[in-house]
Parts: sequence; C-alpha cells; structure tokens
Amino acid sequence: MNLQISDIGHVIQLAIAPVFLLTGVCTKLSVLINRLARIIDRMRVLEERLDTAHNDNYLDELDTLYRRSHLINSAITLSTACGFLICLVIAMLFLSDTTNLPLDRYIAASFVFGMVALIGSFVHFLREILIASRFMRDHRHARPRAGAPGVPR
Repeated sequence: MNLQISDIGHVIQLAIAPVFLLTGVCTKLSVLINRLARIIDRMRVLEERLDTAHNDNYLDELDTLYRRSHLINSAITLSTACGFLICLVIAMLFLSDTTNLPLDRYIAASFVFGMVALIGSFVHFLREILIASRFMRDHRHARPRAGAPGVPR
C-alpha cells in the first residue's frame, strides 16, 4: 500500500470538523459536571438541615434537586455517548482512507447517532434548566419580601 502525504492531509482535513465538535462536547460535559456538583452540594446541605429539623420546604427542594440531578446525569451520559461516537467517526475516517475499507455508511451512521445523542443531551439540559428556573421563581414568589407590612427588615 502506497500512502501519499496528500492522502493523509486530506484525511486530517476531514477529521478537523469532528475534532472541533468533540471539543465542544467536552466543554459541555464540563458545564454539566459543574452543575451536578452544585446540585449534590445543595442536597448535602439540605439533608444535614433535615437531620436537625423536619421542614417540608427542604423536602420539596430535595425532590426538585433529585429530578434535576437525574436529568443532568442523563445529559452527561448522552454527551459522553456523543463524544465516543465522534471519536469513532474520526478513527473510521483514518481507517477507511489508509486501508481502503468501505466505511462510508458506518461513518455516516456513527455521526448521525452522535448528533441524536447530542440533541438528547441538550433536551435534558434544557429541561433541567427549566426546572431550576421554575423552582427559583416559585420560591421567590412564595417568600415574603423584606420591608412588606409585618415582615422584619
């Protein structure tokens, strides 16, 4: 097999776009992991408070945090699957060019499944954000404001 430098250059050019996509997925994973860490920290605080005093508000917030953590875990799983599939695309691009194997359909399928996983990850992420926003909005309206009649400043 006679592999030309120009052939390798062509494969590298084809692999650049998936590499940039992989960078974006990794950045998104970092954001998701940070959000999950914040949720876990808040759950620990609430569980410690529940050990000393029973409060229905704490239980409601724990339920919301549990739903959010489940959605974030799903988004992390889907983002990781997307990253794996994009890595597979990159590897198959090099394999197909260096071995002349007809991997076109596998490359296309892996890319499409990777995009489906990424879309699913964004959907779960958006649902988590909407739950967090709704909880904050509801919690803010349920609490009396400082300076209102009968509320100490």
